[in-house]
Amino acid sequence: MSVLSESELIQIRRHLHQIPELALAEKETHDYLIEVIQKFKQDYLEVEIPSTLPTVILVLVKGRKPHRTIGYRADIDALPVTEKTGLAFSSKHEGVMHACGHDIHMTVALGLLSYFSENQPQDNLLFFFQPAEESQSGGMQAYEKRIFHDQFKPDEFYGLHDNPALPAGSIGCRMGTLFAGTTEVNIDILGKSGHAAFPQDANDTVVAAASLIMQVQTIISRSIDPIQSGVITLGKIEAGTIRNVIAGQARIEGTIRGLTQNMILTIDQRLKEICLGIEKSFGVEVKLDLNQGGYWPVENNPQLTKNFISYMKSQPTVNFITTEPKMTGEDFGFLLAKFPGTMFWLGVGDPDSQLHTATLNPDEKSIQRGVDAIKGFLINRMRQ
Repeated sequence: MSVLSESELIQIRRHLHQIPELALAEKETHDYLIEVIQKFKQDYLEVEIPSTLPTVILVLVKGRKPHRTIGYRADIDALPVTEKTGLAFSSKHEGVMHACGHDIHMTVALGLLSYFSENQPQDNLLFFFQPAEESQSGGMQAYEKRIFHDQFKPDEFYGLHDNPALPAGSIGCRMGTLFAGTTEVNIDILGKSGHAAFPQDANDTVVAAASLIMQVQTIISRSIDPIQSGVITLGKIEAGTIRNVIAGQARIEGTIRGLTQNMILTIDQRLKEICLGIEKSFGVEVKLDLNQGGYWPVENNPQLTKNFISYMKSQPTVNFITTEPKMTGEDFGFLLAKFPGTMFWLGVGDPDSQLHTATLNPDEKSIQRGVDAIKGFLINRMRQ
């Protein structure tokens, strides 16, 4: 097989779109990716499938005169969303859809891989087809299971995320944080139930929960620098069984978002302190569980990102857009905390839809434009 054409890329994307799979269950997707990769010229390729994370695919393209290994990541999992696009190539897996556009991510990566399998790069290139981005922290799992070892260890890492709000084929990026980090918050308050007419004989967890929720709102307004940004949303609360019984147990669930890891740790600490205060004030037990996993802020490396933006701005064929940070999460942030690198947007021109929605329908013209822009950047990077 020669370098994949635009029409071939579109057909690959449509096939991938029909076989979405959830985190760590991407068997059919994995097998199809391997099938496509095996059709490429193999002279410079080395493929590894780690037994500790079997839906991972690592493809090393050996450089002709390497002085670095450049990593490129493409996530492969989908979401538990029932598709409503009406497309002829809609998902064949009921209740699962590539509603975040990872079919686009994979296809662009395959386009790049097909080019460099025919045109040996100067530096080594490592393609990382990653499972479990949407949940279960696939990037962190790969790192902790030592997937990146020996020749499969990148010196720097790049990855894209599709963006329906940007014009098809455009490239978006910014210095600093692209995506916020996220932490799941679970709070269990244990008190003592009792009759509504005798509050003195009970420990009311509804009142304790109400006080905790109100105090949490002061973390952002009084503990975070106003020119920075963070969010705490407590989106779910459960307590009580009937109107005339004081609740002896309450549960609160929410999420923290922050633009730097230090900010998230600051918010975590203030939340711990508030929970301790509630325990003392109301005589209850408060169990706080904070689960960040691998969803760290996507903090772009300053020098590499400056270089990336400079190249994209210099290209007359690239529509480059400087973007604002988003409070949505992405587990590539964990890898960028371990390897210097840059994440950027690929516009897919679907302004009437959003990511994670059942009607997401990316403009397929974005695929070849994305391949061309990233290919040019990688070649230019290897000359430096």
